[in-house]
Amino acid sequence: METIIIAVFLAGYLAITLEHNLKIDKLIPALAMMAILWAIIALAHMDVFEVNAELRELEATHIDEILLHHLGKTAEILVFLLGAMTIVEIIDYFDGFATIKGFIRTRSKRRLLWLFSILAFILSAIIDNLTATIVLVTILQKVIMDRNTRLWFAGMIIITANAGGAWSPIGDVTTTMLWIANKVTALELIKHVLIPSILCMVVPVLVASRYKVFKGKIEKDIDELEASKSKHGATMLYLGLGAIVFVPFFKTITHLPPYVGMMLSLAIVATFAEIYSKTKFSISNVESDDHDTTGHHSPVHSSLSKIELPSILFFLGILLAVAALESLGYLFNYAGSLNTAIPNTDIVVMLFGVGSAIIDNVPLVAASMGMFSESLDNPLWHFIAYSAGTGGSMLIIGSAAGVVAMGMEKIDFFWYLKKIAILAFIGFIAGAVAFVIMRDFVLHV
Repeated sequence: METIIIAVFLAGYLAITLEHNLKIDKLIPALAMMAILWAIIALAHMDVFEVNAELRELEATHIDEILLHHLGKTAEILVFLLGAMTIVEIIDYFDGFATIKGFIRTRSKRRLLWLFSILAFILSAIIDNLTATIVLVTILQKVIMDRNTRLWFAGMIIITANAGGAWSPIGDVTTTMLWIANKVTALELIKHVLIPSILCMVVPVLVASRYKVFKGKIEKDIDELEASKSKHGATMLYLGLGAIVFVPFFKTITHLPPYVGMMLSLAIVATFAEIYSKTKFSISNVESDDHDTTGHHSPVHSSLSKIELPSILFFLGILLAVAALESLGYLFNYAGSLNTAIPNTDIVVMLFGVGSAIIDNVPLVAASMGMFSESLDNPLWHFIAYSAGTGGSMLIIGSAAGVVAMGMEKIDFFWYLKKIAILAFIGFIAGAVAFVIMRDFVLHV
């Protein structure tokens, strides 16, 4: 039966990896894999376990209890992401991201490279690397007209956005997963991963800035950039970003799960959004003909309708599918075999990073949480956060940021592999070496 379970999981995993070749959205194999795995477990009356992280042993439990347990843990992540996505969409409703265009005051390609890279690094740490990439590539399309030059800039945005998301508990889905699962705390994650992430950004940008494509000036006049269409755009941008940053502080003070703080932040941002739009205050339901006196729909309703539910369903499927393997004890046992085959854990984690460039980093991190039972803020978790977050930059399909940039700019897979992959690899290695040195010699107690 174990062979069947593993075969179903690998088949689903392969379908997710080959999403672009099969022309099938990855949420479909993720949901199917999850349902089939749990159905096999139920029909075969297989024993399910809960891994006791403190004692490193398996405790038998009932399938209903273990499934409810995993659903609760998964729901924490999904509700958190829903809140964050809604806040970002509310900011976009007021054209708040157009405010960022005000920072662009140069026509020098080299200065623009550094400006976009720094913006990607900072923004991705707050609004996540996927959203930061969408925002900056959209601005890039208005700033640089030459497509070849724009592709290079987009490639660098992917690298720097992924680097920025790795050190923040709200910057990447994988770091959020580790944070919510109580594998890392916000302050320790930042302390261990910030400097490696900075190197992962700076080293590729330093190398790329010497390339011919980043020399000279762009043709477009910067003053022609369109400003925000809403007078409340800047206010909503800073309010929304501040509300998201507030969440880790809320968790630290109250010790409540992060999604509670995110819901509070959403409520605050939604309140100001309703006031500014002068619409009827109601986010529980909406009628198709319900308009306010100004003729606009509620910004909250509009934002909720734009949320990427396929991504939410994908996370649901993949996390519960990995939970099935964890509940059967497979991941726990495989971790022991892996540690025996490769005694050096650093190599294993770096292989995770390289693997995240080939396959999705979400199931990789989900699997690692079931494989290892190290305590809260063990350096292993911080290294996994760094490797999974930045390793995906080595292939354009290896990260959500890469996939969305690929779609927006029609970037060719092999063009990215030839031009950008080496820069991403150099940055990844630089950050990894810095992490190990800091862990062993600087932060070692």
